[in-house]
Formats: sequence, structure tokens, C-alpha cells
Amino acid sequence: MADEPEESADNVVFIGKKEVMNYVLAVVTQINEGSDEVYLKARGRAISRAIDTAEIVRNRFLPDLDILDIETGTEEIEGEDGTSNVSTISVRLGK
Repeated sequence: MADEPEESADNVVFIGKKEVMNYVLAVVTQINEGSDEVYLKARGRAISRAIDTAEIVRNRFLPDLDILDIETGTEEIEGEDGTSNVSTISVRLGK
């Protein structure tokens, strides 16, 4: 859609193995610096951390923020034991 802000490197937070509050701080910082939307992206076991991040931001820090979209998918990862499928999630937060 033409009027939606696009995903860029500036407004994407990649969720990994750090503590949830690190990602919460990253999202709050993005919004306070003027981003209209922030994307949370995670794979595999980090998916639950991404959901926790979104909920903590919405419930404790920025109650006017909404979950605008959630996309799920699967990526094939090349590993030592061949290829394996890993689940992915992208959560779009915005006002």
C-alpha cells in the first residue's frame, strides 16, 4: 500500500539471545526518535522473546502502540547436518 511506511534497516529490531529488556529499549528508542513503525524479526526459539518484547512495550511503556501486522514463515537453513527448516516471525508495531 502506498501510504504505509516501508521497512528499512533503521526500523527493524532483530531478536536474538539477549535479555528481553534490551529489545524493549531498542523499540522504545526507535519510536522516540520519530519512527512511526518498528518491525520485530525473530527466528526459531527467539520467537517467544519477540512476542514478549512486543507485549512489554505495549503494556508498560507505550500503551498507544498497536500490533499492526504479524507475518509468519519458514526459512531453510544450511547447517552441518544438511538443511533444516526454521520458523520466522515479523511483528509490525505502530501507532
